[in-house]
Amino acid sequence: MIRKLKSSLKLVLILIFVVTVLFIINSCGSKNKEVTLRVAWWGNPTRDARTLKVIEMYMQENPNITIEPETTGWGGYWDKIATQATAKNLPDVMQHDYAYLLQYASKDLMEDLTPYIKSKKINLENVPDSFLSGGRVDNKTYGVSLGTNAVCIVYDSEILQKAGVEMPTPNWTWADFEKIATGIFKNTGVKTLPFFAVDPKVGFDNWIRQTGKSFFSPEGTSLGFNDNVLLTEYFNLQLNLLKAGVLVKPQVAFETANMEEDQFAKGNSWLQYVWSNQVPATLKAANKSKGGIALLPKIENSQRPGAFLKPSMFFAVAKTSTKKEEAVKFINYFINNIDANKVILGERGVPIIPIVRDSVKTMVDPVAQQVFDFIKLVGDNSSPIDPPDPVGTGEVLKLFKTIDQEVLFGKTSPEDAASKFIKQANEILAKNKK
Repeated sequence: MIRKLKSSLKLVLILIFVVTVLFIINSCGSKNKEVTLRVAWWGNPTRDARTLKVIEMYMQENPNITIEPETTGWGGYWDKIATQATAKNLPDVMQHDYAYLLQYASKDLMEDLTPYIKSKKINLENVPDSFLSGGRVDNKTYGVSLGTNAVCIVYDSEILQKAGVEMPTPNWTWADFEKIATGIFKNTGVKTLPFFAVDPKVGFDNWIRQTGKSFFSPEGTSLGFNDNVLLTEYFNLQLNLLKAGVLVKPQVAFETANMEEDQFAKGNSWLQYVWSNQVPATLKAANKSKGGIALLPKIENSQRPGAFLKPSMFFAVAKTSTKKEEAVKFINYFINNIDANKVILGERGVPIIPIVRDSVKTMVDPVAQQVFDFIKLVGDNSSPIDPPDPVGTGEVLKLFKTIDQEVLFGKTSPEDAASKFIKQANEILAKNKK
């Protein structure tokens, strides 16, 4: 009897041991389960190369992860993302922009990352709230900033020196801008590009913010201004430069071209209007080892700075993703890993993680150092960022660009163009009224 009990006990212990081993093996196996992540971004050759290198590093450290990159130029990116959203096939991790954040969040297309931030799966320790607030909608975090950014003018300092004109200062005005542009043209024949040919709303946004108003109303149901005087002045300044022969002709300026083929890269314009994270790639495309970076000029009777610090772009996680934990893990690596950021080198903007920012700053080239210094300048000459753009923004931006081109092609007067834009934009935004 005793022998039978001992034998039974031994068998039970063996079974427990086997079950335990199988459980451990199964647990380890699930932790190392093969996972494929789709990561999407809009980019340029520099961004693509650096991002792909970081992805390669991440997969080497995480051999069970396969990342499928999806990269597109800005022009086609949002059409592609919209199509994927309709098909409920968004990438697990997608690069997002402030202009579209509210629209996608309101449609419940993005995962709220707040729990992951609280649990430090996305570690944002010691990051000032001003670097994070841009990714929130209704107190929920939908996007993690990949860098700090600001609108700027990048210019060819050699052309300014050759023309014998003074470099821009932080307090320069649009009258100074007109004087510099005219002086450069008279002395060198080099022209000036129209304001923000890709997205002219960005330029005017800086103007309207200086009056204390915003481009969109806080409710997102209308524009934040209804007086067409300032918008008329915005159109008129470009038109005056065009009539004087100073402005690059619109049929040339509005040609779709990559950085290496635009008028600044060719030396036909002394400046280009970009976000600060684009400065290194812009100068590289122009074969310039250095250049100047300036704030946008001030309008007459400016009430406050028009500049603001903006998340250059975000990483967001699709609500439909079935791999959210792995998506979050990749985002955390991308923003916190120092070796990864030594590859990225602030291409998407000045890093938001203090220890990463300090490490990268010691490594970047003189142009990138200029960008770091420029972000500090903006911090001293800026006002708070406006709320995320409302639903319908894409349609409004397209309208603004169309009307801006109508003015420069002589199809519409500045006064009529301003009135037309305000009326039609308000009609688009009125659809947001509940």
